[in-house]
Amino acid sequence: MTVLILTSEEDVTADMVVARLHSTGTPVMRLDPADLPGKAVLSADYAHGDFDGHLSVNGHVLSMSGLRSIWVRRPGEPAAHAADPSPWLTAETRQALYGMLHSAAARWMNHPRNADQARLKPWQLRVAHLSGFAVPPTVFTTAPRLAREFTEAYRDVVVKSASGPPPGDPALALPTTLIGPDADFTAVAAGPALLQRYVPKRADIRLTSVGPRMFAARKTAEPGQVDGRYGETGHAWQPVPVPERIGKSVHEYVSLAGLAYAAFDFAEDMDGIWWFLECNQGGQFGFVELETGQPIAEEVALWLAQTRRREGQALPGLR
Repeated sequence: MTVLILTSEEDVTADMVVARLHSTGTPVMRLDPADLPGKAVLSADYAHGDFDGHLSVNGHVLSMSGLRSIWVRRPGEPAAHAADPSPWLTAETRQALYGMLHSAAARWMNHPRNADQARLKPWQLRVAHLSGFAVPPTVFTTAPRLAREFTEAYRDVVVKSASGPPPGDPALALPTTLIGPDADFTAVAAGPALLQRYVPKRADIRLTSVGPRMFAARKTAEPGQVDGRYGETGHAWQPVPVPERIGKSVHEYVSLAGLAYAAFDFAEDMDGIWWFLECNQGGQFGFVELETGQPIAEEVALWLAQTRRREGQALPGLR
């Protein structure tokens, strides 16, 4: 039984997991959907009530009947590397590839349906509340008046991107920025703004959830630091135990979201409270493992190599 990893060729984090799968003798196929059609070939047959499908990459053939699990790591856009790429070819290739993979009886990390929903920041905050996390007051709005009123109510407020860095060449980075009630909110009418009460923090927390296992790491913040992704603090990530209350909330969150893998970001305030900031369903873990020695890649490999389904199921709706 083979593990299929959907990611780009240059993915060091995936390399770490592939090495551990190889060490256990678990067959692995690595595919970037951007290489289909071209370097990769697929075929799916549906006849007489039966289904049979095959993928071929660099001479390695994988039958859908021999597919154990699928890790949706960082796949490229289908057909992006084709000789004559087009939106039509991308749509056709996505239909063929993912339609075939959905037809197979394989475990997903994470299932595309659940992953798409889990990327939505407003939905994340709702699930975080239902899961019992401490969540800073937040507003998404296109109304300048409401943005101003929110900032006047909480005084110290940050504005940040809901979707992450926008596409572009060169790519643009949008750091979380501290603003006050005297800011000009006119531009809010041109596009949704995400405003959140600022949490003065003494540390950043990254918690990586793999199936039922959790790995938490802490990095001391500089005084007044707003966005932990930018600027050098002089501190390294250190492994820390997961508080019981946080552990229960993480299990609840991934169960509601139907996620086998999730990377949580928290801000630890001066009282030691972990405030939920976001949950990235495909977040990096390599940098944490390299600094802390936590066996995250090994746990991902173990999950992918198993045949028994144990991840949480997404609920049909949230009340």
